[in-house]
Amino acid sequence: MRLCDINIRDPYILPLNGHYYLYGTRSETAFIGQAFGFDSYVSDDLISWDGPFEVFTRPDSFWSKKSYWAPEVYFYQNRFYMFASFANTSGGLGTAVLTADDPCGPFKLWSDGYVTPENWRCLDGTLYLSEDHTPYMVFCHEWRQIHDGSICVLPLRHDLKQAIGEPKILFHASQAKPFVKRYFFRNYITDGPFLIRTEDHRLHMLWSTNAKTGYVEAMAHSDNQEIDGHWEIDQKLLYDHDGGHGMIFQDFSGAYHLALHYPNTFRKEHPVLLSLLYQKGRFFLAPSDLQG
Repeated sequence: MRLCDINIRDPYILPLNGHYYLYGTRSETAFIGQAFGFDSYVSDDLISWDGPFEVFTRPDSFWSKKSYWAPEVYFYQNRFYMFASFANTSGGLGTAVLTADDPCGPFKLWSDGYVTPENWRCLDGTLYLSEDHTPYMVFCHEWRQIHDGSICVLPLRHDLKQAIGEPKILFHASQAKPFVKRYFFRNYITDGPFLIRTEDHRLHMLWSTNAKTGYVEAMAHSDNQEIDGHWEIDQKLLYDHDGGHGMIFQDFSGAYHLALHYPNTFRKEHPVLLSLLYQKGRFFLAPSDLQG
């Protein structure tokens, strides 16, 4: 199948050993009804994909029954770890960690419930490893709770099983001027942070928000090239038309690609891949022959 045939949100691609593993949120249960798991799709060329292969199946005793969002899978310390967001049965929302021996699972819960703060509504946790290999979770503190959504960072234990410090705010959505737009009168959205260190050792963050053109992809950059730096938000959007919650990866030839879902319309979303150029410390969209 092609990407346009895959109905998921929040695409994430893991390149590994000549294969590309695609994960995402099942669109049909993203916002309504019960959720039951996550899937993977596998490709050798980023064009034709096999699947879906169910990589996580909800156990009977699992504490979450809905809102299974944004699975991201990493190969870390000789195992595969999934960061994914879940709503619990008492109305909480946060990111938990799962683990498996294979990129196609089966993934089992690793953390003791949420790694993000229990009394916060959190989502879209992503793994960041500093240059000295210290692990962190970067995540969103949701606008539904604080109105001005924020991107935060939390230090993790080296086995990724729990946090070992307090969260720190990196920036708020309202700082993304001039393009950010209020959502329902007084709210500002942060979604889908993803960090990447480029060959020049610069540290960049991709993230999504609401703008005049709808759901969009923005970039921010650390002034000291580490997670604790001051984050400067680009004045110009990376992608500006009704698509988002993406990530950046390099294919096996070293070329950069942006993966995002489009359109941002319930049950119509599918992954799209766009080629990127990296020049003078910034990413730019380039003509792509890999669009789904």
